[in-house]
Amino acid sequence: MDTKKVVKELQKKYPGKTVIEGEGEIICEVNPSTENPEESVAIAVIDKIQPHYHSKSTEYYEVIKGKLTLFIDGKKHELHEADSYTIEPGQTHWAEGSETWIKCTSNPGWIPQDHLQE
Repeated sequence: MDTKKVVKELQKKYPGKTVIEGEGEIICEVNPSTENPEESVAIAVIDKIQPHYHSKSTEYYEVIKGKLTLFIDGKKHELHEADSYTIEPGQTHWAEGSETWIKCTSNPGWIPQDHLQE
């Protein structure tokens, strides 16, 4: 992933929003849970995220650009632009893409304490 290019593009599209560089993904907090605890929205640019689950949050992934291979409890799902998928609490999931852009909505809003590594 061209991290500098992606960060610059996110900062241009979402001025003033927090951009976080993680391992295998870059996240822009469009509507963070600190502002709205009931629902958060982030734009994630994904190469590969590690297996994890959430005990409370339901996540809605919508592919904005590219193709995403999403694994839910070991089952593979191929998503393309405009496709979406709902991930329920307790479902172990991870994703692979190639600079794939997704919109991720979490209900309730995403918090680090609810992001549990497998």
